[in-house]
Amino acid sequence: MRQEKLEYFQKKYESRLNPSRDLGAAAGSGAAGPRGANGPGSGHGGPGGGPGMGHGPGRGGRRGMGRGPGGKPKNVKKTLGRLLGYISGEKLKLFIVFLCVIGGTAANLAGSYMLRPIINGLTDENGSVATLLRGILMMAAIYVSGVLAQYLQQRIMIGISQNAVFRLRNELYGKMQKLPVKYYDTNNHGDVMSRFTNDVDVVGEMLNNTVVQLISGTISIIGTFALMVYTNVWLTLITVFMIPVMLKAVQAVGSRSRKYYSAQQVAIGTLNGYIEETVTGQKVVKVFNHEDDAREEFEYLNRDLRGKQIKAQFFGGIMGPVMGNLSQVSYSLTACIGGILCVLRGFDLGGLTVFVNYSRQFSRPINEVAMQVNTIFSALAGAERVFAVMDESPEAEDVKDAVQIVEDTVSGKSFYRIPRGSSAAREEGFMENVVREDDGACYKEVKGAVTLSGVTFGYNPGKTILKNVSLYAKPGQKIAFVGSTGAGKTTITNLINRFYDIDAGSITIDGIPVTEIERDSLRRNISMVLQDTHLFTGTVRENIRYGRLDATDEEVEQAARTASAHSFIVHLEHGYDTMLEGDGANLSQGQRQLINIARAAISKAPILILDEATSSVDTRTEKHIEKGMDRLMAERTTLVIAHRLSTVRNANAIMVLENGEIIERGDHDDLLAQKGRYYELYTGLCELD
Repeated sequence: MRQEKLEYFQKKYESRLNPSRDLGAAAGSGAAGPRGANGPGSGHGGPGGGPGMGHGPGRGGRRGMGRGPGGKPKNVKKTLGRLLGYISGEKLKLFIVFLCVIGGTAANLAGSYMLRPIINGLTDENGSVATLLRGILMMAAIYVSGVLAQYLQQRIMIGISQNAVFRLRNELYGKMQKLPVKYYDTNNHGDVMSRFTNDVDVVGEMLNNTVVQLISGTISIIGTFALMVYTNVWLTLITVFMIPVMLKAVQAVGSRSRKYYSAQQVAIGTLNGYIEETVTGQKVVKVFNHEDDAREEFEYLNRDLRGKQIKAQFFGGIMGPVMGNLSQVSYSLTACIGGILCVLRGFDLGGLTVFVNYSRQFSRPINEVAMQVNTIFSALAGAERVFAVMDESPEAEDVKDAVQIVEDTVSGKSFYRIPRGSSAAREEGFMENVVREDDGACYKEVKGAVTLSGVTFGYNPGKTILKNVSLYAKPGQKIAFVGSTGAGKTTITNLINRFYDIDAGSITIDGIPVTEIERDSLRRNISMVLQDTHLFTGTVRENIRYGRLDATDEEVEQAARTASAHSFIVHLEHGYDTMLEGDGANLSQGQRQLINIARAAISKAPILILDEATSSVDTRTEKHIEKGMDRLMAERTTLVIAHRLSTVRNANAIMVLENGEIIERGDHDDLLAQKGRYYELYTGLCELD
């Protein structure tokens, strides 16, 4: 890889892959060829950047590549405590596992001690074959009981650990549903998905194996030490002398291993994010001939991951051999000095055999924990990444006594349920248009009037996107927004949905501030058709019904007719029951958008937002669905964002936005008469940026 391209990648990923400079540059050099600084991802953040919501942070870019934790875990004790909390609810099963661990460890210790009378019996002049067989049978029975205890412990522990992973995944997914849109706009999707797979998997592996080994190791150390003292105090002192040496080795190797395992998890998330991004945007990669550039960037990230994995695996892997060699040193010293005691002090041969066996067993639990250090530190790093998501701030809670939107099952109309003690009830003119009162609340019919008054907003502090925007949409009106990319058109629709909250001003629907309405009620009564379509795995019918889950099959088909989708759906292999997979990969882009429009049509929402809804269909198809769209908008307040000015000519009012401000407003004829920005755009004197 040429130096120019390597420096570009290093600059692009430095803060994400190497937040701690002491990790060094793991990527190295190699691989080939550049196209200068305009490699894949420069400027726009990489081929196939995500859709984003409007022109907020991360639109079309990499959403920050999901920077994870760097260096060592920030708080090992806290992270471990939270993990163990996921298994604390299975106290009875854990108690049984604990008993099995004690039983298995005790059987192992007792079986080892049985060697002493057996060997002493062989060296004793009064020993017999019957005594030998009796000792062997007893030792076999002890070991068999230990094996059964270990089998039962393993079976139960697998269930406990998988239940914990099940809860962890559920809580993580549940938290993801509560996070604001801003989180998805500013975080890489592949890195987020990596937390569901890689990170949760290593946590499950640790809970399944390491927890039990820690418990059994502790019990084994205590039991072995007690029997060693009972067998020979002087040899015990030699073994104890080696413990600080072993602990020092664990500390030295473990600290570096923990650091590199944390960095490895970050690198995995970054690589997964890049793979997800390029696979999703593969058409963009190919149409701009970026295959070689994409491969080089992947190779850079893959090389970085390889470097960190080598270091992590090396420091995790040498723990076992280091501890094993120290154990052999301890074993050799014990055997030599024990032999001298047998000759000079009359120490029995069976006792020496048992003690050297215990000496090795004493270091074995430390070795086992050392061998599990890979899993421990990888799991802690992964758990911190999972908990980082779970600790993200969710969308703000609804205000106390928030206004609900309820449906009258008889008339089919929607009404605001406004509690008497709510802030909305104290608004001026509250009693106007109240249709009834009961149970401490008033009811007003939902009309769909949208008002923005002096709205100012910026996605990031210090960078204002909308500046003192004011507009009013009467119920049933069609309001269109036109303007250059980044002017703030989509941002307005994001604010009406409360994907983001405004910095100043107010947004009301039927005179009620959107901040006083329950978010679920608010969004249930706003239907959206976005420029970027998304279809879920399921049938065509299920995808249309996503707009209103209680819709009947007849209503689904009627919605498809409204959107002019019925004619192509009935010609699919299984009609409305045709299975869609891969975001509707078996449909054309125009057909996917028609289903998207049908999804909006089936909703009874009084407010409709069309964000470049027909940009993915050709002009012939657009003409074909125009009447259907008119029927869809007939009784709804509609906000339309469009670059094709021909689609907004019949709007009641057209807002021309530039740099976050409304510079012109009026209907089509009024704006043409003004001969301003809209006139220039419509007549072709200038083009949208």
